[in-house]
Amino acid sequence: MLRIGICDDVYDARLVLRAALERAVEKRRTAAAFFEFSAGENLLRWLESHAGELDLVFLDLEMGEVDGIETARRLRAADEGLQIVFVTGHADRVFDGYGVGALGYLLKPPAPEALEEMLDRAGAALCRELERAFVCRSGEVYYRIPLQKIRYFSSDRRQVTCVTRDREYTFYGKLDDVAAQLGPGFVRVHQRYLVRAAAVERLEGAEVYLDGGASLPVSRSCRQTALLAMARAELED
Repeated sequence: MLRIGICDDVYDARLVLRAALERAVEKRRTAAAFFEFSAGENLLRWLESHAGELDLVFLDLEMGEVDGIETARRLRAADEGLQIVFVTGHADRVFDGYGVGALGYLLKPPAPEALEEMLDRAGAALCRELERAFVCRSGEVYYRIPLQKIRYFSSDRRQVTCVTRDREYTFYGKLDDVAAQLGPGFVRVHQRYLVRAAAVERLEGAEVYLDGGASLPVSRSCRQTALLAMARAELED
């Protein structure tokens, strides 16, 4: 499912864009969920507690207190993999957005062909981004978590918790399956813990210390493998 945000301080503009997007995704037989925001600060505040819950956001350039460029700058800092498209009524401002890694821009009202082309580009970019992210599902919500933000995974019975710099995500699964999916960049340090090797600051005694101050136990059987993974991560950094 494609999760699309629409941020514009004009209600009618949001309505027109959403209707056009609904027609476009229906034509492609793609499922989509839409989230509407009337101001950049509203979107940013929502994202604080819903990190990883948007794939693509359409941003109006001309908004009130926090305009589209500033909103995009803060979005990019919070989620490097989020695809951003600017929507504007003034063609002379479109180039302002490329400094924040925008996918592109659309002029209001968006032409169906231009909108479909942008969805194609967004889909391709998201596929590339999935190689640098871990995707999990909790209830009905899917989360896209950038790998570089992950510190470690912990397991408790049938539940796995992904711990990042900003928040935690809990889902049903097995730590063995997560380890197999993520590959050598993540190392098992204990039966219950899988750590991103590049997040490790040092291994001391029977504990591993991560950036940000967290520490986890290291089992004797995992110690050698953990040391090798840390050395490999150091060389690749």
